[in-house]
Amino acid sequence: MNASVSESQSAKRVPAEWEPQEAVWLQWPGDFERVFQPAFAQMAAIICRYEKLNIVFDSSTDRNQARTAIENAGANPDHENIYWLQIPNDSAWMRDNGPVYVVEDGELRIQSWEFNAWGGAFGSHIPYDQDNRVPSLIGEQFDIPVEVIDIVHERGNLEFNGVDSVLLNWSTIGDPARNPGYTRAQAEQDLKTHFGVSRVVMVEGYATGELTRGHIDGFARFINADSVVVAQCTADSRCRPGDGDAGSLYDKAAATIAAAGFNVIRDPILGQVKYRDKIFNTKYLNWLVGNGFVIAGGFGNESTDAAAKKRIEGYFPGRDVYVIEILESWYDGGGVHCHSNDQPAL
Repeated sequence: MNASVSESQSAKRVPAEWEPQEAVWLQWPGDFERVFQPAFAQMAAIICRYEKLNIVFDSSTDRNQARTAIENAGANPDHENIYWLQIPNDSAWMRDNGPVYVVEDGELRIQSWEFNAWGGAFGSHIPYDQDNRVPSLIGEQFDIPVEVIDIVHERGNLEFNGVDSVLLNWSTIGDPARNPGYTRAQAEQDLKTHFGVSRVVMVEGYATGELTRGHIDGFARFINADSVVVAQCTADSRCRPGDGDAGSLYDKAAATIAAAGFNVIRDPILGQVKYRDKIFNTKYLNWLVGNGFVIAGGFGNESTDAAAKKRIEGYFPGRDVYVIEILESWYDGGGVHCHSNDQPAL
C-alpha cells in the first residue's frame, strides 16, 4: 500500500503524531496522583527543549508542586516554551480526556468525545466531570471551534496514519459500560464521518487486568503512513506467544493489521520487571512523538531500556529518543503517551 493524501481525503483529517506540532499538553497530577510528578517533570524537561509545552493545572498548589518538580528535574519552570494554564481537571490522563484535534478545510478544530473515566473501570469513586469539560474549555480559551460528540471514547484508543486510516480496539469503543448497544457497523461509519478516513481497522480483545479494555496505544502504533509496530511476546517476557491472553491478542492484532494492507513490524518484549506487587512486560510502545524527539516509558531495566531505545531510533530516524522510568504510571495502567496530548501545527 502506498498511502498519499488525496483531495477528497484532505478536507478533514487527523494529522499523524510525527507531523509538525504546535504544542504538547500535560494535565499535571493532582491530589491522588502526586506519585506521577517526577516522571511528569522529566517529560516536561525534555519537551520544552523541542517545542511549546502547555501545562494544565487545577490549583495553585498543583502549580507550585509542578514548578518544584520541574526544577528538581534540572529544568526551568519559566522556560520560554512552558505555558501554564489553570483549567479545572480531575486526573493526569490527558490523552484520554483531552481534545482530539482535527484539521477540516484548512482550519484546526477540537472534537470533544464524551469521557466517563474508562467506563467506570477503576471504580465509581474516580471523578471525571471536570475532565470531560477540558476540551471545550481549551477551545474557548484558544478560540478553536469545538464539536461535542456524543460517543464515549478515549484518544488513547485511536492511532492515525495522517492520510486515510484509523486503527483502534473495538473492545474499548464497543464496551457496554461506555456505549451500550453500540455496534461495529455504527462505529465504523461514525469514525469515517468524524475523522475523514476511508479505512477503519479494528482489532479486538484485551489482556487480563487491562482495565481500559485494551487501548491501542499500548500495543500497536503507526510509525509512518504504511507501517504499524505491534508488540510481540517472547520466551523472556511474562506473556508468551499463543498464550490465549496478551500473546494471542498481539498476534491476532498483527494479523488483522497486515490483512488490512499495512506493513507490520513486531516489537519484541525482551523481559519482565516486578514493581511492588505487579509484574510488567517490558513493553515500550506507549511512546510520545514530538518535534524532533520521542519519549518512551521505561522500566528501570538497563538492558531492555537500552534495546528499546535502539529499536525506536530505527522507527523514527532523525529524532532524539529518550527512555524515562515511569513505573508508577505502569502500575496504574498507563505511560508517557497516556499522559500527554499532542496538538498539530497548521
